[in-house]
Amino acid sequence: MAKGIKKIEISNKRARFNFHIEETYEAGMQLVGTEVKSIRNNSVNMGDGYCVLQDGELFLKNIHISEFSLASYNSHEPMRDRKLLLNKRELRKIEMKIKSKGYTVFPIRLYENERGIFKMEIGLGQGKKTFDKRDDLKEKDIARDIQRFK
Repeated sequence: MAKGIKKIEISNKRARFNFHIEETYEAGMQLVGTEVKSIRNNSVNMGDGYCVLQDGELFLKNIHISEFSLASYNSHEPMRDRKLLLNKRELRKIEMKIKSKGYTVFPIRLYENERGIFKMEIGLGQGKKTFDKRDDLKEKDIARDIQRFK
């Protein structure tokens, strides 16, 4: 990419807080032109996003990509389902894990690779219990206190 152009990286902070991440995958996304422009403007909300396996394909749901303000009348729908592009082997592996109890697939971050293509990092894992979340917050507070007193 040319100098002066910043890379886009949008992360889902709730994913690391709410889930134990066991595996991560890099997936492409089927996007419309106005969605790409909105992503470049950082107009994305991934907080409640999740992935669903339908007919052997993985779809991203509940990701809000705002409409591009300078688009014409044929802009995209902000909450539409977006298809994730993965290998068949990866899809089968994910399907086997999802069928076992308690596993889910969720978006971790949306970023632009070195070729300027948007990729979604998705995680496969189980949800944390309330006491796990409290332990994480406690460890975070302790680490912050240690940094403060150094």
